[in-house]
Amino acid sequence: MRVLIVNTSERTGGAAVAAHRLMDALNNHGVKAKMLVRDRSTQCLTVSTLPASWKQRWHFLWERFIIWRYLHFKREHLFEIDIANCGTDITRLPEFKEADVIHLQWINQGMLSLKIIRKILESGKPVVWTMHDIWPATAICHLTMSCKQFMSRCTMCPYLPGGNKKTTRLAIKVWQRKMTMLTHGNIVFVACSHWLEGEASKSALLKGQKVISIPNAIDTRTFSPGNASEARQALGLPQDKLLLLFVCQRVTNVNKGMHYLAEACRKLAHQHPELSERLGLVLLGGHADEVSAEMPFATYPMGYVSDEAQIVSIYQASDVFVLPSLSENLPNTIMEAMACGLPCIGFRVGGIPEEIDHKKNGYVAEYRNSDDLARGIHWTLCEANREALSVAAIKKVHHNFSQSSVALQYSEVYQELLAQKHFML
Repeated sequence: MRVLIVNTSERTGGAAVAAHRLMDALNNHGVKAKMLVRDRSTQCLTVSTLPASWKQRWHFLWERFIIWRYLHFKREHLFEIDIANCGTDITRLPEFKEADVIHLQWINQGMLSLKIIRKILESGKPVVWTMHDIWPATAICHLTMSCKQFMSRCTMCPYLPGGNKKTTRLAIKVWQRKMTMLTHGNIVFVACSHWLEGEASKSALLKGQKVISIPNAIDTRTFSPGNASEARQALGLPQDKLLLLFVCQRVTNVNKGMHYLAEACRKLAHQHPELSERLGLVLLGGHADEVSAEMPFATYPMGYVSDEAQIVSIYQASDVFVLPSLSENLPNTIMEAMACGLPCIGFRVGGIPEEIDHKKNGYVAEYRNSDDLARGIHWTLCEANREALSVAAIKKVHHNFSQSSVALQYSEVYQELLAQKHFML
């Protein structure tokens, strides 16, 4: 069986990381898998890129321009919306022709258009579409937040200003194009969390479609516990502090909840002044320097790191991981931290409670509650048996998110789709 995994990027972003790990998991467990990407960043032999063309850049810029125009030429929400009006026809490529199953992942920002996705479905090849956010189940948005229109029909999108006929027409038009597209082909939608599966199943757009959940995979040989003292020495981190770790591609991303973390740290410093000298905060991600001044504790901004071995070392050097995101599917970073033996802390939102078992391998704080987040940090660092939490975290990852477990689940989906195709023939 040959599977082609299609994603906009090879390595940039959580979806790309998850897609690459799935490819490795499948290849390590008897399924021939390749990736097809627009933005390639390694020389991996099982990763192909779209044929070089000026049109790829144009596809991205043209879509952004149209969205920008509907946003009244403002940047706010510019990357929270996709309309998939243009993209590259991958059905002509040899990678597509030789594949038995086409596995779509995150294909936005000019990678594939709705017209091309329809053409993929019409090709007769079985299609699996892994949902890393809610976009496949809505008209144009990646995060619905409190909007429920997708349960009936997307019309007046709250991301678009004004609510006039013109902006309403955009959401309706894209919704209708998706509806028409999904009348073709043999497809299964896979959510990375039970939470997203539940949300997607409510969508009127996906009514009658098969929606299941399979978590992302992680290589537990790479992400594993290590010697904290040696890791700290190599990274230049202090040996005598309790280190709280925050990881994000861009630390200033509002959705990742840095505001709540800063507020929780200030509450901790006020309620437990003895922690002022004992606690340190490690910030891994772009723009980390910009938020250091907000923290009452010593901060160690590591910047953006792409080297996987160094990322693992940063996990191994830390004591506890915190991610107070406001919206999440199934964050790779929590999975990575747990695999390295770190107890984790996050808000009760999205798929986070599916990873963190409250007071068993970490702490699940009430949503947008900085007081409870502060309690969770203090409980995990100073009250709980961190060794027991660490053991439980590692066990959870090995049991639920290992390569073998995830590869087996996807293999069963592929086999079922192929069987349906042969039956229809």
